[in-house]
Amino acid sequence: MNKLVAPSVLAADFANLQRDIEMVNDSKADWFHIDIMDGVFVPNISFGMPVLKAISKHAKKIIDVHLMIVDPDRYIQTFADLGADILTVHHEACTHLHRTVQAIKAAGMKAGVALNPHTPIAVLEDIIQDLDLVCIMSVNPGFGGQSFIENTYKKVSQLKHLIEFTNSSTLIEIDGGVTDKNANQLIEAGADVLVAGSYVFKSDNPTDTIENLKNLIN
Repeated sequence: MNKLVAPSVLAADFANLQRDIEMVNDSKADWFHIDIMDGVFVPNISFGMPVLKAISKHAKKIIDVHLMIVDPDRYIQTFADLGADILTVHHEACTHLHRTVQAIKAAGMKAGVALNPHTPIAVLEDIIQDLDLVCIMSVNPGFGGQSFIENTYKKVSQLKHLIEFTNSSTLIEIDGGVTDKNANQLIEAGADVLVAGSYVFKSDNPTDTIENLKNLIN
């Protein structure tokens, strides 16, 4: 399978959001990665439903929505209605994770679970076969532009082993601090999808940056 690049819209220019969405549409990127933050689960507020609705109106690629919110169950159907193709919730935010994952699938979306840097891979052992995606946070969630946490490589390898041991088809996504300096090592450890925010949108030529990253990992 080709390795995927998912630019994180959190790092886009919000004053020129349509321009940046169309740039991603026209680029070699595979997915849009959309971070929804509530200021409670993480110490930041990003954007909510009206902005996602505006993005989905223009986006022509897979919309990968990452919820960094408490009680995500309340909004599962809402995000399905707004055009999310993949909905990722945090293990740390879900009391009944299996029920949440089933509800995401019942709403017609693929189901992902994100793990904070301190959360061990072992918590996924009983649910890995139900997941389409696991998002490994390689920074502490809440803000863009953070430094990559080196322990991520070990976690990716552990997760890859679990996926292979259980014969699951789960994709491994890495979110935070991804650049051309660590991309290959992440792929070698077992990653399938690289989320890149600041590295893409703060570069001189985001289209070229996406293409170069895509070529680097494939």
